[in-house]
Amino acid sequence: MTLKMFRAACLCLPLALLTQLVSAQSFRRLTTDDFRSTPLPNSRGVVAYTNCSIHFSYQATLSNNNYRLNFNVSLTMNHDKSWIDRAQIISRDLLTEVLKHEQGHYNIAYLEQQEVIRAMSRTRFTSNYQQEAMGIFNRIDARYKQLNLDYDEDTEHMQNRQQQHSWDVYFNKRLEYMPPENASL
Repeated sequence: MTLKMFRAACLCLPLALLTQLVSAQSFRRLTTDDFRSTPLPNSRGVVAYTNCSIHFSYQATLSNNNYRLNFNVSLTMNHDKSWIDRAQIISRDLLTEVLKHEQGHYNIAYLEQQEVIRAMSRTRFTSNYQQEAMGIFNRIDARYKQLNLDYDEDTEHMQNRQQQHSWDVYFNKRLEYMPPENASL
C-alpha cells in the first residue's frame, strides 16, 4: 500500500489501473469572512489577496496484478493567509468589486481542482503511476498558475473594469457548462 500527497494545485499506457475519487469540494462564493489575515505591510496598494491550496493525494494498492488508486483532490481557501485591506475600502460598491475580483482567483483554483479530478479519473496508469500522476498534476497546475497571472495582468488587479467584466463572463460560462463532479467517474 502506497500513500502519496502533493500540494499545489498521468500518461495513459495499456496496463489498467482502477481509479476512484475519494472526495471533492463543491463550488462556493467568497465572503468577507474568508479573509482573516492582516494585509502585508509592503503590499504596495494591493487591496486584497486570496490564498488557495489544492491538495492531491492518493493511495495505491495492488490486487490481482492491477493497481487501484483512491484519489483525494481537495481545494482549501486559506482564510488565515487571505486578506482584504479594509482601510482601502471606501464604499460597499468597492467591497463588492474586490470580492468579485478575488472570487476570480478562487474560481481558477476550483477549475484546476475539477480538471485534476477529471484527468485522474480518465487515466490508465502503469506500474510507473507515481511519475505519471505527478506529471499530470504538474502540467495542469502550471497551466492554472499561468491563468492566475494572466487574470491579474489583464484586469490590472481589477482596475480595468472592461477586462474584469470579460473575465467574469468567462468564469460564469466555464462554471455553468462544467460537467457534474461525478461525470467522468
